[in-house]
Amino acid sequence: MKNWILILTVAGVVCAQQTRREIVNRAPTPEGDAKPNSDKVPDVYAITGHFERVVILRFKFDVDLLAGIEKMVKQEKIRNAVILSAAGSVRGYQVHQVSNRTFPSKNMFVKDPTAPADLIAMNGYVIDGKIHAHITLANPEKAFGGHLEPGTSVFTFAIVTLGVLDDSVDLSKVDDKTYR
Repeated sequence: MKNWILILTVAGVVCAQQTRREIVNRAPTPEGDAKPNSDKVPDVYAITGHFERVVILRFKFDVDLLAGIEKMVKQEKIRNAVILSAAGSVRGYQVHQVSNRTFPSKNMFVKDPTAPADLIAMNGYVIDGKIHAHITLANPEKAFGGHLEPGTSVFTFAIVTLGVLDDSVDLSKVDDKTYR
């Protein structure tokens, strides 16, 4: 009986460990990844606008953070926004980070569904209703983060603050890697 308990305990620990998988993030066409910089695209440009309102989202225990943001962006009819801040804690997470320096870009997805952490920051954008959020998490050993993915579940609570831009602000190119 003790052997079975040991085997089940080890199996449970193995199943709950962090997983990593890398994927290639190709442009819509192979030409998009091979595209050189264009003189017609400025090195940097400014987009101006004003916040129409500030929306504070509060999440309860065991809610998926990304799904909750998506739900509230739709419910609040938010087209474009700046993610200003976040605070709280998570029971587990999934993020991705860029993992190479040449095109096509690659993303490393890191998932640990049983790793609690403090949510110490979030920033990013809502672009035409789509969430592009980056989070910073911390545990007693380190701070880490990346692009927020499904599977990041709230522990004690989470608060996310959005600055909603008026609909005339055009953010369509800000996260387009082929606009270069």
